[in-house]
Amino acid sequence: MAKSQETFSKKEKEKLKLKKRKEKEEKKADRKANAQKGLDLEDMLAYVDENGNLTSIPPDPKKRREINLEDVVIGVGKQLPAEPEDAVRKGVVTFFNESKGYGFIKDAKNQNGIFVHMNGLIDQVKEGDKVTFEIEMNHKGANAVKVKFDKPEKTETAPNPAANPSSEEK
Repeated sequence: MAKSQETFSKKEKEKLKLKKRKEKEEKKADRKANAQKGLDLEDMLAYVDENGNLTSIPPDPKKRREINLEDVVIGVGKQLPAEPEDAVRKGVVTFFNESKGYGFIKDAKNQNGIFVHMNGLIDQVKEGDKVTFEIEMNHKGANAVKVKFDKPEKTETAPNPAANPSSEEK
């Protein structure tokens, strides 16, 4: 039979395996020696301090504050429903891409940009058009719906005789 050929790298790998195995056994023995069975409930509890950090010291009951659930805000804050007079708004189309079917309207009241999709249009619009619209909230934010041209209200003024010559003067 031929003599097995052990190379230097094979010996080193074997030494590493033995070393890791020995360290693992030492850790296991250490865990068994330091095991604390039957801890009290108080020793297992963790508390949260006023800064949100975990601590083993219970909080002072004198410093306790009551918090209303309605005041807690997680994520986006609650938004109040729109008032009926604010339902129809006016604005100017600042951008509209007809090929992609979306654009933005600048609200005349608060100068916010509001997204508009072609599904929310009643009349065809282009950039610079003055429009009226309603705001509908979804998970991404405000969308303009029922968008149509803003028809300015006609104001009645007294007829100007210089502009319209009457038949009596002829």
